[in-house]
Amino acid sequence: MTAETSQTLDRGLRVLKLLADTDHGLTVTELSHKLGVNRTVVYRLLATLEQHALVRRDLGGRARVGLGVLGLGRQVHPLVREAAMPALRSLAEDIGATAHLTLVDGAEALAVAVVEPTWTDYHVAYRAGFRHPLDRGAAGKAILSARMQPSAEPGYTLTHSELEAGASGAAAPLLGVTGVEGSVGVVMLADVVPERVGARVMEAAREVAEALR
Repeated sequence: MTAETSQTLDRGLRVLKLLADTDHGLTVTELSHKLGVNRTVVYRLLATLEQHALVRRDLGGRARVGLGVLGLGRQVHPLVREAAMPALRSLAEDIGATAHLTLVDGAEALAVAVVEPTWTDYHVAYRAGFRHPLDRGAAGKAILSARMQPSAEPGYTLTHSELEAGASGAAAPLLGVTGVEGSVGVVMLADVVPERVGARVMEAAREVAEALR
């Protein structure tokens, strides 16, 4: 027996998903075509979503995701963190370096989960809540790389002394997770990142992406 659902709510959620998948917004006509409903229905959906700040319309009338989704997104962080922890723990212990999950928050990279290795004599202190520009550090650069080459095979990014003197980082982007843009990486006190770290970071990123799907 199929559970009863709300057609209006379903359409509203589909509007948000469509808008989240475009950088340039969509017009009422475009949304009407994609949803298979008339323009009047779309106007009503947008008006309701606008009242909750989940959608905004620019001067040209194109609808975009509103700032209200940020508040919802912050509540998702604990769930994302919990799902990512097993893969991060394994990565940190295997490499002997501090592992982290970083998500996009506006124009910044935000570390939402951090795991330090238990067996090393020393490691880089890296705390959840740490922010930095997307164009600095391996975590942010891995995310930007995925943006610029969305259809390319996932790789990894290496950096040195960009966020902390003497520290090197390696990170790989999260791919295939709807509504989540981020990366998994490690940071270590080393001049050169060992060769095997890149492949291991990519593996951990795939594990985290799978846990979030």
